Amino acid sequence: MPRALPDALLEGLAWDAAGRRYNTLEDLHGYSARVASVIGVMMGVLMGVRDQHALARACDLGVAMQLTNIARDIGEDAREGRLYIPLDWLAEAGMTADAFLRAPYPTAPVRRMVKRLLMEANRLYFRSEAGLSALPISARPGIFAARFIYAGIGGQIHRMAYDSLTRRARTSKAQKLGWLGLSMWRSVVTMMMPRSAVIYAAPLPQVAFLVEAAAVPADTWSRSDALFDVLATLERHRQAQHGHLIQKAPRLG
Repeated sequence: MPRALPDALLEGLAWDAAGRRYNTLEDLHGYSARVASVIGVMMGVLMGVRDQHALARACDLGVAMQLTNIARDIGEDAREGRLYIPLDWLAEAGMTADAFLRAPYPTAPVRRMVKRLLMEANRLYFRSEAGLSALPISARPGIFAARFIYAGIGGQIHRMAYDSLTRRARTSKAQKLGWLGLSMWRSVVTMMMPRSAVIYAAPLPQVAFLVEAAAVPADTWSRSDALFDVLATLERHRQAQHGHLIQKAPRLG
């Protein structure tokens, strides 16, 4: 496990402990990289996935899920003095962070901010799907399920007219079962469809350091495969020679 990954996670937790606020959406991407995308990259490492493009899509999924969390918990966070809405969005609406935290109401401008978070999350959910075909087959249903269930939370917030301040979006057991079924079907589809070109999209700049830390270049795999082929050939030759010597050895008795 590359040391940069747990270090990034600890940095994100430290930012939370310090009550850090984020000036722009890009800054929020940087936070999401540390508390969410890094988990996806670490899972990729544990699954043996070291392709840079697959890891970039895992980062997309992590950021999307974290943005969904933020959109869902805006009211709860505000009542506890936490704020993750980009400060420049508040400024555009003529609001200050302190004023919002004193009176966190689902006004029209605040609802538009929730919608913007979810629109960005949905963009990244769609990008993330291209990387699932690079995962081990057994892992795909679970990751698809996480993608659909979290996106489903966003759908629920949409049905609540983007009011996540006076109530909290929840999904039902029946919905989760439906998404699990969809996840199984989509996993099967990935085995029959060609790889999407979307997988080659550049990573978000804020997650690039995670991808660079964990990725192993394709040519490294090629060199390793070539080395293994040579070693395997030598081993087969050794075994053949050993068998030949046994046949030629004089028998006792």
